Amino acid sequence: MNSSPTPSRELVYVVDDDAGVRDSLSGLLRSVGMEVAAYGSVADFARARRPDVCSCLLLDVRLQGASGLDLQDQLNRDGVPLPVVFMTGFGDIPMTVRAMKGGAVDFLAKPFREQDLLDAIHQALARDRERRAKRQAHAALAARYAALTPREKQVMALAVRGLMNKQIAGETGTSEITVKIHRGNAMRKMEAKTFADLVRMAEALGTENESPHGQDATHT
Repeated sequence: MNSSPTPSRELVYVVDDDAGVRDSLSGLLRSVGMEVAAYGSVADFARARRPDVCSCLLLDVRLQGASGLDLQDQLNRDGVPLPVVFMTGFGDIPMTVRAMKGGAVDFLAKPFREQDLLDAIHQALARDRERRAKRQAHAALAARYAALTPREKQVMALAVRGLMNKQIAGETGTSEITVKIHRGNAMRKMEAKTFADLVRMAEALGTENESPHGQDATHT
């Protein structure tokens, strides 16, 4: 039975229907400080609870039942961004192309060098680490945007479209001084050091195309 990894650790899932191979791979990965959860089939992997930690999947292509490629397809359909490293003793070019088009990090032909395997896994974990960092940064950005008042959101939307303060005042029915205050508040709350930063933040949030007139901007 697999123990749950601590959140600070990085987890490698191994799916191979050969118990000897699973044990060998698990031993190698644990020897370099990695946490491992090993399964003998796609069905076993699918039933398992997967904690929200940095992870990747070391996956054999040919398995009893559903294949490794089938699992990759299912993960992609489900929107599960789990980096995959394939391994096989019976690979061919079409199989490799399908795996790489599906987003695989690497495709290793057995027998492979241990260092090649470890390099591929480190690359896969780095990809997941980067994705998680971007997700966290976007969540923090969205939280800062949510803290803006409706009027600050409206002023921000008009400002990033290139309107001057005087034009924004005309659009919002407020004074230019009031616009400057709301614009300054938006910059401060969004933690934007420059106006260019604010524009990039709006693009990242997808708010640059929102209608500024759709905001409930009754608060001035």
